[in-house]
Amino acid sequence: MARRDGDARLSGFTTRGRCLLAGGIATAACSLVLNERDLLRIGVFVAMLPLLGWLLAARTRRALRVSRTITPNRLPVGTDAEVELRLHGTALLGALRVIDTVPDAAGPLPSAPPRFTVHRLSGRGAAVMTYPLRPVLRGIHRIGPLSGSVSDPLGLAEFERRLIEDDRLLVVPRVVALRGMPPALGAGEGTPGAALAHQGQGASDVLIRQYRPGDELRRVHWKSTARHDDLMVRLEERPWRGGLTVLLDRRDAAHRGRGVDSSLEFAITLTASICAHMIARGEPVQLVTEDGAALTAAPGVDAVLDALAALRPSARPDLSGPELTHGNDVLAVLGAVGPGQLEGLLARRTSGGHAILLDTGTWDPAQRRAGGSAAVASTLRAAGWHVAEARLGSLPDRVWDDLTTGGIPDGMRMGMAT
Repeated sequence: MARRDGDARLSGFTTRGRCLLAGGIATAACSLVLNERDLLRIGVFVAMLPLLGWLLAARTRRALRVSRTITPNRLPVGTDAEVELRLHGTALLGALRVIDTVPDAAGPLPSAPPRFTVHRLSGRGAAVMTYPLRPVLRGIHRIGPLSGSVSDPLGLAEFERRLIEDDRLLVVPRVVALRGMPPALGAGEGTPGAALAHQGQGASDVLIRQYRPGDELRRVHWKSTARHDDLMVRLEERPWRGGLTVLLDRRDAAHRGRGVDSSLEFAITLTASICAHMIARGEPVQLVTEDGAALTAAPGVDAVLDALAALRPSARPDLSGPELTHGNDVLAVLGAVGPGQLEGLLARRTSGGHAILLDTGTWDPAQRRAGGSAAVASTLRAAGWHVAEARLGSLPDRVWDDLTTGGIPDGMRMGMAT
């Protein structure tokens, strides 16, 4: 206990300061034995230096004030942010070393680590330090706390202090631009905004696009041709759909890989892109997880991205849950589906839907083998679902193109063949 008390009394002194203090005391003691007044003066002077440095460092520590600003504090994965540290205080008489705590996922650059040494303040008693961030993983990251150590000019005393607590950095998933619509979802190849021209549930909606060589002349839509001053053709008449329910399979057991290269992160990026694309086209979108729970009650792309940024894997073993909304189209982004799990999803949606199936075996470093999702895709198609598959290295926009141009159920393929 005596040793701990002694360390507490000497806290704040550096090794150099402790040695100088001990040497001064020893010199003063020897001067008393030898009756040397000059040696006593030297001993007292040497012993006073660490004490003076201690007082200067302690005063500077108490006078420091620091603020942190993150610009922007909400950004997509892979874009740049800047952190500004603004220091206020009295004039520094020694060095101030500042270290900010930043998780690797928030993207501190190795060439610009958040570590600084300040030797002097400006004439207004301030110093500004900045460092860049480029987040590599979505999520809610905590930047901080910021700690600093103050020393005297001779390095005899040093104090560490937590200067400021942490701040929040929200990193939302990346959104990839998509084009087109899957069959029976929104406007297909029609003109932008055609999905908005509905008259209510059950009303017909005429979809048009520009004439292409080979189109039949009987499909020309003369009203639109006169309005656009360009030859337009009719695509189809279809009942208005009540919107789109996007189901994201976030089960931990259904995904492979780690960090930014995992299949779950690919599924989240794809889901964010789909929701943003559909909302931009005027379609009502509801985002739910595999258990049927809505991720957000607020409308708009920002609310969806914020919810996906905070999403965490679940421990649910299957895809069973409440019945999916009858009035909406359903688009499911699925991970690995094991034996007996697909039936749970099909029981929730008997009228078919759309699915993007991730071949998660390609994300598994131990396997890297494709084809594990073929049987599930075939079962979904036989049940009337449009299906597209994604593998490691697939691009979200290419997967979406596969769903809009292919992914036709087996029953529809047979009908088209006949």
